[in-house]
Amino acid sequence: MNEKSLPSLHTSVTPAVLHLYDLNNAIVVIIDVLRATSTISTALYNGAKCVIPVDSVAKCIELGKKIDAITAGERDGKIADGLEHGNSPFEYPTEFIGGKILVLTTTNGTKLLHVALDRGAQSIITGSFTNLSAVCDFLISQKQDVILGCAAWKDRVNLEDLLFAGAVISRVRDHFQINCDSSQIAESIYANAAPDLYGFLEKKDASHFHRLSGYGLQKDIKYCLTPDVANVLPQYRDGMLII
Repeated sequence: MNEKSLPSLHTSVTPAVLHLYDLNNAIVVIIDVLRATSTISTALYNGAKCVIPVDSVAKCIELGKKIDAITAGERDGKIADGLEHGNSPFEYPTEFIGGKILVLTTTNGTKLLHVALDRGAQSIITGSFTNLSAVCDFLISQKQDVILGCAAWKDRVNLEDLLFAGAVISRVRDHFQINCDSSQIAESIYANAAPDLYGFLEKKDASHFHRLSGYGLQKDIKYCLTPDVANVLPQYRDGMLII
């Protein structure tokens, strides 16, 4: 297959620039490494029936009562007021989440998903290091254009989402036409960080790493940077994320 017949791949480094990309015929990968998309894959891997992403705490509480679901979410890295559970992947072992519905709202990741829907995205999956192989295998198999959408932090670029985008690109680049400087930047950063992702973020004092470390969540960070510990593919269908 020559380069002109390959599908394209682009990286949106923050939701603030997502409008610059055509989402209609592309697979959009929602990336929120710390911690929403890591927790989504973990909950589904551990047997959750589905995860319903909502963009507000009020909607989360209302829907949870209506369908008798577990309601969870955070704002600024802490459990949101009115909710009992946060978005740490360690909160969702099989014995707790198995067979149940999780309604989740987060500062960045679930909001980005709804932005993508509003902009006409037809195919949405979620990705993190926890399901890196599942994401890459799917993207290669589909032979469609791809937008790697970094959730970032309140529209500001963050390192960990760029690192994941770079990890994906390094695995799939032979299957895509990549004429995208933000993708090249992401892959270059990942190549530099790959030997020790945690140490890289720590050395750079990455903003979200700094924030979560301040809450004593180093264990969460290490888990969220570990490849394939919850290697399933969450796909968005009819308002919910399912395997």
